[in-house]
Formats: sequence, C-alpha cells, structure tokens
Amino acid sequence: MRALFMGFSLIAYTIFLATFLYLIGFVGDLSFLPTTVDRGPSTSRATALVTDLALIALFGLQHSVMARQGFKRAWTKIVPRPIERSVYVIFASAALIIMFAFWRPIAGEAWNVTNPTGQAILWALFAAGWGIVLLSTFLINHFELFGLQQAWLHLSGRDATAPVFHQPLLYKWVRHPLYLGFFIAFWPRPQMSYGHLLLSIGVAIYMLIAIRYEERDLVNLFGSQYVEYRTRV
Repeated sequence: MRALFMGFSLIAYTIFLATFLYLIGFVGDLSFLPTTVDRGPSTSRATALVTDLALIALFGLQHSVMARQGFKRAWTKIVPRPIERSVYVIFASAALIIMFAFWRPIAGEAWNVTNPTGQAILWALFAAGWGIVLLSTFLINHFELFGLQQAWLHLSGRDATAPVFHQPLLYKWVRHPLYLGFFIAFWPRPQMSYGHLLLSIGVAIYMLIAIRYEERDLVNLFGSQYVEYRTRV
C-alpha cells in the first residue's frame, strides 16, 4: 500500500507539472497550443462572459475550500493522510484542465503595446512572474506543497516533523511571494484582450480572498510568531 501511495503521488505530481506548464502557455497565448486565453471556440460575448466567470469561480472555490484546515480534517476521514495533498493536487489540476477545455475567448483589446522595447519589458515581467512562482514553491518546500514528501515519508516509515516558522529569501520582504508571482505573471501582456483581462481580474480577486483565509490558518498554526511577522512584512 505504501508503494501504491508513492506511485499515486508521482502520478499526481506529473499531472500537476504538465498542467502548470500548459497554464504558462495558456496565459501567454503560445501559438502551438490548441487553446489559450485568446484562442478557442467562438461564441457570443454574453455566453463567453458567463462561461469564463463560472470557470474562474470553479478554480477559486476548489483551491480555497480544499485548502482549509476544517475541510482537510473531514477529508482525511475518507482519503488516507499520506496522499491527501496529492488528491488536492489532482483536483487543482482538474480545475485548470476544465478551464483550458471550456474557456471562451472574448475579443477586443484593453491595450495594445506596439513599441518593441515596451513589448520586451512586458514579456520579461511575464517570465519573471512565473520564475517567482516556481522559486517560491521551493522556498517553502516544493515537494511537500505538491504531496511528494508526505508519500515518501510514509513509504520510508517516518513521520513528518512539526512545521517550523521560517522566512527564506523572498519571505523576508513579502508575505506571499507565490501570489505575488501570479499577480506579475497574469498582467504583463503587450496585447491584452478583454478575455485575458477578465481572467487576470478574476485570479487577482481570488488571490486577495485566499490570502485572508490562508493568513488566518497561519495565525492558528504559528500563533504570535506569524502575527508579529505580519505586522512588519
């Protein structure tokens, strides 16, 4: 059973990695992908707006609800604890895959930067945002975040150590560099369509809401340490 859990976690991680890479191309509107934020089945603007808002809501609800401690306590009565995070990763990837499949582009431009220097700066910011996202996951333990560490510890017969509050690198200056990276990655586009603008606004609103709930969980976990950290960072 332990080996099966480890295999499941590896599969979940592989699905996440493929989904994450597709997300970069989806947001960046890379031409070799079958669907992106600006390329896909055409429909009326009203239908696209309702569909896309529903997809953003699905993404936000899945990420927020399944990440809460109360849900985890109930969920682990059904799902074995060593693969709880991997199951979350599967559901999170599924929410994004559904978005990729059913997203409907909305034509029209919020802005269009034609200056080559301006375009280069925006694409550099786009790349930097995704780089910050990836770096942040490693700063807070990439393999625990995506479920591999839990399954590995279970496979090797070891218990996870109690979480320790620390502030590596970016966390000394920003409380949520992972969210900051997503903020940066979703906005800098030389040509910002209305559909892309909707996605960027929707993800930004989700993150602002998620930060509030995440910080509440962190205060419950680390107590005065996190309260003090929050007052100065």
